[in-house]
Parts: sequence; structure tokens; C-alpha cells
Amino acid sequence: MQPARIMDPKEKPEATSSPPPPRLDCIKCFDMLWFCYSPFHQMQNYYRHGEFDNCFGKWGDLVDCLTLKTKRAAEVEEILIAREKAKPHIWTYRTVDEASENWWRMYKHFVMLSRPLSSSAQLRPKSNES
Repeated sequence: MQPARIMDPKEKPEATSSPPPPRLDCIKCFDMLWFCYSPFHQMQNYYRHGEFDNCFGKWGDLVDCLTLKTKRAAEVEEILIAREKAKPHIWTYRTVDEASENWWRMYKHFVMLSRPLSSSAQLRPKSNES
């Protein structure tokens, strides 16, 4: 039996060419579900969105994680990599027209509920959709 090799502090460990495979951790899903039912999260959600969080999404994430735990490791790795590639990039680049349409779609109700604008400011013309 060979003695354990002690690595010299100046020596660097072997670098791998690919990133480590994604790891499935259901404890994080359970923690997020637990936090979802906390009074702090519920009041924060009520303050921000005007309604309490029903936590259905967190339940779905936990069930999905537990379901993936029943599959083979190679199959799970393939599914997680496919999901990571399918996620939209954090920065969505839009043209000026696309950005304007998106802004109006998201915030039109705030503009319509606010006080009337001064005569120098004009509302965007109504489009055919609504």
C-alpha cells in the first residue's frame, strides 16, 4: 500500500477543461419553500405585489427536484444542462421600438392611474392591441 501523497503548497491541482456537472440539491428547494411561508416573506410579497404568495412555484420546484432524484445520474445531468441552456440570458437586448413596447406593456396601468400629465408631456398613442 502506498502512503498518501502530500501536495506541495506551490503545486497547483490539475485543472479540468470543463466546468463541474450541475449538482441536484433538494435542500435548497425545501429551504426556499420553508421561507416562502414565513411571515417576513408573506408581508414583503404583500407590500410589493398587493397579494400573499401561495408558494405553488416553490412546491413545484421541490417536487421536480425529488422527481429528478429518482432518475439515473447521466439522465439528470443531461436534463440539468438542457435547462441551463434554455434559460434566457440575464440581459435581453431589444431595439428601441421593442423596448418601448415592453415598457408600455409592463407599466401602462401605472401611467393610466396616475394624475394627468402636463400639457408639455404627451401620452403615447394607443395601439390596436389592448
